[in-house]
Amino acid sequence: MIFRNGADERMEFEARNSTEAALHEYKSGLGVFTQKMPEFAKHFNAFTEECFKEGALSQREKQLIALGISLYTQDEYCIIYHTKGCLDQGCSEQEILEAVGVTAAFGGGAAMSQAVTLVQECIEDLNQLKQ
Repeated sequence: MIFRNGADERMEFEARNSTEAALHEYKSGLGVFTQKMPEFAKHFNAFTEECFKEGALSQREKQLIALGISLYTQDEYCIIYHTKGCLDQGCSEQEILEAVGVTAAFGGGAAMSQAVTLVQECIEDLNQLKQ
């Protein structure tokens, strides 16, 4: 897939898989939004950065929580983003799948369907990109 940056049509990006494409699409959209709503974006980014700082809960634990909430709310971009966040923070596939199981206990089949498709695809795609 080739993406064109909304602000600069000359800048092209070729995604190596669907996970990378979705991450790029999200970041590109966020960039356009930030240009249009700079103050809002500045405050929102500061808020989320504060939420994900190391504290009583580690960044790793916070990413697992965020993944669970993303699955429960069926937010595909956040599912991808926080699956990557979990892997970036050193979570194993087993830890991610256990978090998915807890989410499925609350979110039922809808959460589980995202887990057995999108989360597993993301893990596979992201691990391939590391190679």
